[in-house]
Amino acid sequence: MTATRIDRRFAGLKAKDRAALVTFLTAGDPDPETSLAILRALPAAGADVIELGMPFTDPMADGPAIQLSSQRALKRGQTMRRTLDMVRAFRSAEQAAPVVLMGYYNPIYIYGVERFLADAKDAGVDGLIVVDLPPEEDAELCLPALAAGLNFIRLATPTTDDRRLPAVLAHTSGFVYYVSITGITGAAMPDPGRTAAAVGRIKRHCRLPVAVGFGVRTAEQAAVIARDADGVVVGSALVNALKGTLDRNDSATPGTRKAVTDLVAELARGVRSARAQAAGEARQQP
Repeated sequence: MTATRIDRRFAGLKAKDRAALVTFLTAGDPDPETSLAILRALPAAGADVIELGMPFTDPMADGPAIQLSSQRALKRGQTMRRTLDMVRAFRSAEQAAPVVLMGYYNPIYIYGVERFLADAKDAGVDGLIVVDLPPEEDAELCLPALAAGLNFIRLATPTTDDRRLPAVLAHTSGFVYYVSITGITGAAMPDPGRTAAAVGRIKRHCRLPVAVGFGVRTAEQAAVIARDADGVVVGSALVNALKGTLDRNDSATPGTRKAVTDLVAELARGVRSARAQAAGEARQQP
């Protein structure tokens, strides 16, 4: 594969000695128009990599917040075609920010794998995270995605031991997504010490950037994770910020976009200050 936007983004941030802020929102939540407006505003707010959830009726790895976001999007008519069109509209004005589609295999399978990969590439998608396809099924989607020029990002978890890790990493590209807790999204805050050790262990097996997600809610938490990881992924907190502005019919209000972009900006400040703070603390040590 030639270098993708994801590869270039992480390389550029490594040169600046800082981690990436990776943001997740569900495509079409709370409606297609508002969702596109938020997507377009994310790079300026401070998102370095954008994960866009593909709505699905049975998101088994997701907590209540993201499950409900999928339901809201589907209720407003979001489809795979509309999600790809959203990325295409985003690309009409934004060429640098990487976009990763995240979700489950069923909607891709129904759409048709070959057609999906061609349309995703044409729309400006850079990578995929498909949480329910293990390495043993790489021929289904992973290998065709790589051949199409899309990064295929694999998840590692606290239960992925050193015997399993090489299989998980074999065809992973772009970055490794380390799920810092066992369970569903948004369930708990990751333990910084264990997370740092896990990032180090993964890096002994590969040269890819490692982004840490699940449970990060605040700028302070993001800053702690960003000291050791190459990226910090925030999803449920952003989805909750969006949800908190909706009216009783789950419709957007004038404050919906701002609530999301304000939180992204706050998280970005935390991530970008992390290593400078760590260096300052180290200098103060006796």
